[in-house]
Order: sequence, then C-alpha cells, then structure tokens
Amino acid sequence: MKSYGIRRKLVAGMVAGIAMLASQAAWSEQYAANFKGTDIQEFINIVGKNLNKTIIVDPTVRGKINVRSYDLLDDDQYYQFFLNVLQVYGYAVVEMENRVIKVIKDKDAKTAAIRVADDGTPGLGDEMVTRIVALYNTEAKQLAPLLRQLNDNAGGGNVVNYDPSNVLMISGRAAVVNKLVEIVRRVDKQGDTEVQVVSLEYASAGEIVRIVDTLYRSTANQAQMPGQAPKVVADERTNSVVVSGDEKSRQRVVELVRRLDAEQATTGNTKVRYLHYANAEDLVEVLTGFAEQLQSDQDTGQSGSKRRKEINIMAHLDTNALVISAEPDQMRTIESVINQLDIRRAQVLVEAIIVEVAEGDDVGFGIQWASASGGGTQFNNLGPTIGEIGAGVWEAQEQEASQTCTGSGDNLTCTDNPAVQGDITLLAQALGKVNGMAWGIAAGDFGALVQAVSSDTKSNVLATPSITTLDNQEASFIVGDEVPILTGSQNSSNGNSNPFQTVERKEVGVKLKVVPQVNEGTGVKLTIEQETSGINGKTGVDVTFATRRLTTTVMADSGQIVVLGGLISEETQESVQKVPFLGDLPIIGHLFKSSSSGVKKKNLMVFIKPTIIRDGITMEGIAGRKYNYFRALQIEQQERGINLMPGSDVPVLEEWDQESYLPDEVNEVLNRYKEGKNLETKMRETDPALKHISESKDKDKQLAEGAAAAAEEAAAEEQEDDANE
Repeated sequence: MKSYGIRRKLVAGMVAGIAMLASQAAWSEQYAANFKGTDIQEFINIVGKNLNKTIIVDPTVRGKINVRSYDLLDDDQYYQFFLNVLQVYGYAVVEMENRVIKVIKDKDAKTAAIRVADDGTPGLGDEMVTRIVALYNTEAKQLAPLLRQLNDNAGGGNVVNYDPSNVLMISGRAAVVNKLVEIVRRVDKQGDTEVQVVSLEYASAGEIVRIVDTLYRSTANQAQMPGQAPKVVADERTNSVVVSGDEKSRQRVVELVRRLDAEQATTGNTKVRYLHYANAEDLVEVLTGFAEQLQSDQDTGQSGSKRRKEINIMAHLDTNALVISAEPDQMRTIESVINQLDIRRAQVLVEAIIVEVAEGDDVGFGIQWASASGGGTQFNNLGPTIGEIGAGVWEAQEQEASQTCTGSGDNLTCTDNPAVQGDITLLAQALGKVNGMAWGIAAGDFGALVQAVSSDTKSNVLATPSITTLDNQEASFIVGDEVPILTGSQNSSNGNSNPFQTVERKEVGVKLKVVPQVNEGTGVKLTIEQETSGINGKTGVDVTFATRRLTTTVMADSGQIVVLGGLISEETQESVQKVPFLGDLPIIGHLFKSSSSGVKKKNLMVFIKPTIIRDGITMEGIAGRKYNYFRALQIEQQERGINLMPGSDVPVLEEWDQESYLPDEVNEVLNRYKEGKNLETKMRETDPALKHISESKDKDKQLAEGAAAAAEEAAAEEQEDDANE
C-alpha cells in the first residue's frame, strides 16, 4: 500500500507538470492550475519555476493541497492564484527587495518586512501589506478597537493606533486592508465638522453661550447623543458666537442664536455691577472718560440716524457697585473693560535690611601748668584748662572766721565774721569736662594739671523693617519718636505781655516708603525711599540729628535680596596744642603740649527683599512664619523667666491654627503625611528590627554628614594652601 501511494503521488505530479508544460507551450504565458493531493512544497516549487521566481520556504510549511482551475491564467492571475492557495492553508508570502519571495506562516507575516502600501500602490488580493491612515475628525484610539474586530488578528492582521499623530497602522491581506481603509475614511468623513461665526447685534455673546450650553446639557440624555452636541464659544471682543459641529446640529444652534439675538423693548437698559476687587469710586473716573469717547465714536459713525442716549455710570459706595445705564452694545463694551480692571491684584512684601557697624578709638594726653607770679600753659583740646580748675579750687576754699573793728579808743566796735563755706559751682563745672583721668599738683604758688584719656566705641545695628502692600499702591512705615524743635520765640520786651515759643516736632527713627509694581513673571519694580535718623546731641543753638536717607528705583525678582546702597567711611582726626619751640623738643616737649587723636570707622549697607504674594496660601505661609518666630521668642523668655520676678507670667501668643486658613485639599495632604509619620513611629517602637534599622539609618546619616563636613574642611584647607603659595 505504501509503494502504491508513492507511485500515485508521482503520477499525479507528473500529470500536473505535463499539464503546465502543455499549457505553456500551447497558450504562451497562460497556465491551467490543476493540483490534486500535491505536497504544498512541490506546489511552491512548480509555481516558482513557472514564474521564474526564487522562493524560500519556511521549514514549518507542510501539507497537501487540492485545487483545480478551469480557466487559463496569465502571470498576474497565476501569482494571485498562488497567494490565494497559500492564504487558504494559513501561509503568506513576503516579497523582499532583492526579488526573493519568502513563504512563512501568516501569523509571522505581521512582524516581517512586508511592503508599506499607499493610495498609488495599495496592493491586490492576499498580498501582505501595511497601510498608514491619518484621521482628521475622529480619534484613532476610539476607532482602532472596532477595526480589530474586522481584521484577522489571529493571522497576519493587526491594527495599531498612534495617538500623538492620530494615525492608524493597519497590517494584513491587501484586500482586507483596503476594505478597512475605506471604512476608516467614510467614518472619518462622517465626523467632519465645520465652524460658523454668528455676529450678534443686540444680545451678549457670553449670555447666549450660557443659554445654549444649559439647553444642550439638559437635553443631551433624552434627545441628543453626546457626539452630536455642537460646541459653542463666545468671542467677547467681536461679540460673536462661534459654532462648531456637523451641519444639521450646527444649523439648529445658529437658528436658535439668531432668534435670541432680538432687540429689547427699550433702546437702553440699566445694570448693577458688583465689584470684587476694584474700588467703585476709582473705576467711575476711568469709565466715564472711556464712555464719553465710546459715545462720541458711535455718534460719528451713525450719520443721519437717531442720536443714541448718553451713557451714565454711577458708583454706590456702600455696596462697592457700579450702576450703568447704556445700550446693549455699549453695555457689553463697558463690561468687557470692567472685567479686565476688576481683577485680584498681586501683593508685595517688602523687607528692608539695614546693617550698620561702627567703631571708634580716641586717645589724648596733655600737661598744663601755671604759676601765681605769671606765665603757664592752658590747652582746651582735651578737657578743662588749668585756669578753670584753679578758679574752681579758689572759689571752693572755705573762708576762715574773722573780726572787723571800726572806731578807736572807747568808740572801738568789733564785729565777728563767721567762717564762710566755699562755692564749688565753678569746680564742678570744670570737673564735668574731664574725660579719662585728671591729676593736679600744687606746690606753693605753682600748679600743674595732667590729663590722659583713651576710649574705644563699637556699635552693631541691624534693623529689618517690612511692609506689605498692593501692586502699584504706596505704603509707608515708621518706627521712632517725635522730637520737639524750637522754631521761633517772642520775648516780653518792648511792652509785649504775651511771650510765646513755636515748636515743631520732627520724626526720627526708621522710615520706609515704597511703591511696588509687579511686572510679567517674577520681576518687581520698586520705588523706594528709606531713611534712618537719630539724635546726635545738643549744641548752643538746638538739637542736631544724624540722617541717612536713600531714594532709588530698582528692579528685583521675587525673593531676591538686592543691595540698594551703602557707606564705608574711615575718619582720622588729630589735634595738637603746644608752646612754640618748647613743644617740639624731644621728650621734654610733652610738658608743653596737649595731643588728642581719634579714628572712626563706619560701615553702613541697605538691602531690599521683595516677595510677590499672588494668593492666600502664600500669604498664610509668610504670616505663619513671622507669627511662629515671635511666639518662639516669647516661649524662650517664659522658660527663662523674669529677673527678680520669678513668679510673673510672660505673655505668649496663641498657637497658629494652620488648618483653619489652608484649603481642604492641602489639609488632607498634611493629615495623610502626619498619619504616615505616626504609623512609622509606632511600628519602630513595637518592632525591634525596624528600630534597629532606624538607628542604623541615623548612624549612617551622621557618618555621611561627618564625612561631608570633613571633605569641605579639607577642600577649604587646600584652597587656603593654594592661596598662600
């Protein structure tokens, strides 16, 4: 039986081959395809030989075929017949660029190098191709699942959507792919929408859009499918309604809009507009001038027609509202201006940082002497002169008791004068001028005064005034005192019985005046006037003041510290009073001169830091930090207590309730974070392993921080060594 089967196969193959050769010879390039029980690989070899093609067959291609053709086929038809037979038996052909044909399983063809077809060469029959189809009115991701149901996904077919370009990539048999492409184009055409602009004459575009949107939202579930609902957008600038959708739904909306755009019963209307941020009284000044210009332009454009009514705009201060009377088109224009002006303005926190470091050194030494017989030195560049001291000492001496007698003989009269205490007023005034040490020597009618003084003064002043104000709104800040200054007086001389003095008060301290202007982005333009003043002391005329004032305009980013100005000064003064010639002698000359030297250094810098505040959360964050800072200072003082009053209570601010100011979404995130931290803490406390891990992490963190500090220190030492070299 086996030999009989083999013999039968050979006979059938020879008959088929003879039929092929006979047909080729008789009809020239025409074939009669008749195969019965033929091995598929033998069939592929016969076709390759007849078409003169090189065919590579996958080893898994096996089976027998039974097919018969009663028509004569040319080369193209014969090749399509070949593809049809392979498709029926689950195989596909992949044509390579070198004209070699590969026969593989159809499920492997989708990943092979099949041809990318287009509209010019779409492919025929069972040829494996790939098409890329662009969509313009339909989303590719919504259409792809439907197309997969019409394609042979288990075989060589495949449908993939690429959303960024909104295209479909379809692979499979050419006949199936072409059918899917036609379906895609028809579906995409049905989703085609056009845009129509409807200009309004009487109604407001925003109001019309609100009505249409409300109507379609309420009827979408009953009468309208979601995809059929048109899109309606208002263009306030041209007072037009833009309608987008398919033709029928678009026409329905356009007809509705035109019916709503009807003239009102009166030629004008009145509207009350409540303002959210702007001041009604300020807006009236702006809108009145704008309304006059608008009225003038419209009256000029309407030549020969009835003159339009005037526009009236009034402010109601109690409700911060505007009462506007105007015609509909004028009302829309005015409301458009109000919408752009009535916005929340940004705020700016301006912090000025004033740093002043000053130090001074003064040294003085002088010797003065005098004699009752005349001559001496008196220097006044260091303190009191020896003459002032001597006069004070003389007046301070006590006068002894004495007796005064008048007459002679029996008429002699004597009066006892008691001792009189000396007056120390002059001495006190002279000693009040002493700086440092004063040492006096008196011997007979000779006296000497030695004075020496050395002083060292250092000061470090830091002031950080801060102020928050609206954009383009001037704000001022002052912390200081009011000092009275005598500006005029009238005595009671020349019969004037009403003497008086005029006094003016001058503010001294730290002043800050600023006008911020928030620009696009994070830039802030600041017009600043900053002043720091204080009292120097009194003179023979009046009080003297020390003033440091700065006026400038700068541009800074939000949160950036900018230096406004500064003063770095160093002053050296030296005063020498001496006796000519004698004061110039070495060593001995110090007996005949008085020297005073002083060095003063001052470093003054002024910085500014603006912070833009655009929302309430940012404001709460800044206010919370300031609040908690001062509360921490009060708590520290409470723990330290009051000196000599241990039982007294120190006032402390209440704890900042952050949750009552932040939005619910932010509080929810913070609560989840706190719950997570509490849960982690409890797990570490109960689980020894987690506690060990936590301690090891802390140790690792400490080691890492120590290593980083050591590396920074080594780098600093290396830089210092390089600088020294």
